[in-house]
Amino acid sequence: MTQKLRIAIIGAGRIGYVHAGSVNDIPEVELVYVVDPFEENAKKVTAAFGGKVSSDPSAVIASGEIDAVIIGSPTATHIPLIRESIAAGVHALCEKPLDLDIKNVEEFRAQANAAKINITLGFNRRQDPQYLALKAKVAAGTIGTVEQVILTSRDPGPAPQGYIAVSGGIFRDMTIHDFEMARNFVPNIVEVTAFGANSFCDYIKEEGDFDNISVIMKGANNELITVVNSRHAAFGYDQRAEIFGDKGMLQISNLSDSTVKSFTKDSTTAGEPFMDFFLERYADSYRNELKLFIEGIKTGKVLGSTYDDGRAALILADAAHESAHTGKSVKVNLN
Repeated sequence: MTQKLRIAIIGAGRIGYVHAGSVNDIPEVELVYVVDPFEENAKKVTAAFGGKVSSDPSAVIASGEIDAVIIGSPTATHIPLIRESIAAGVHALCEKPLDLDIKNVEEFRAQANAAKINITLGFNRRQDPQYLALKAKVAAGTIGTVEQVILTSRDPGPAPQGYIAVSGGIFRDMTIHDFEMARNFVPNIVEVTAFGANSFCDYIKEEGDFDNISVIMKGANNELITVVNSRHAAFGYDQRAEIFGDKGMLQISNLSDSTVKSFTKDSTTAGEPFMDFFLERYADSYRNELKLFIEGIKTGKVLGSTYDDGRAALILADAAHESAHTGKSVKVNLN
């Protein structure tokens, strides 16, 4: 490996742009290529952060010019590109989900876990400073034995219809982050019950998806996890967590651009709106995720989310999808 880790980013959409910014912020790495089938998209990224433009991800991976790749392209390309990375000896940080079909994930599992490269899954929320502090306190025994986990995730507004159509549905696209987070506190989840509703967005309903969901999951030790998601929130990006144990409770709240609050004759504790875009809310987490990926390459260990973490999150997403459409609870085995 060269003195600087040479990186290519595949996919020049909004996620690719954020990853490019993270690469730019870390002196140990260098952005060598930005790859996108629409080269104009890639040029916008390279204009801001440098690097060469390509429309051929396979050629870049096999070029010998890079040490690692960040895969932020459409989901159907994820496993094929990881497979090519293994063949080329190129480390891979891949955005979630691994695939929309769990069969493909299972078939590739042995090869992925036997690979000599670092394969890290891009569940950035795990590396958010607030969540890291929350997990550290749980691990330190601050609240004793975990009994309940409550996770709330609401977006400021729904994604465009074209995105919804290929996303795999809310459970595989949005709630999958909460499934992965839940396993940080309750690793062995055994049962999933989910409810979905169409509350406000006609085109999401047209695509056969939900815009409003709730999930209740049960852990092997009788822990209960509740997840609430919505595709809109009038007050900004709503991200909260509560962990309850036999010795206490921990909470994390939303972030605003300002912590100023007003108290007047008309209202009390009025503050600024919450951050209204997940890329803004989680900028630090994307940077931390990349730093951990780099450290993992140096140490020969996957320090972030593993392939099997990605597999488990997809199993839970599939179970929630099934439950919401059948009205029945679904037993799961994450082993």
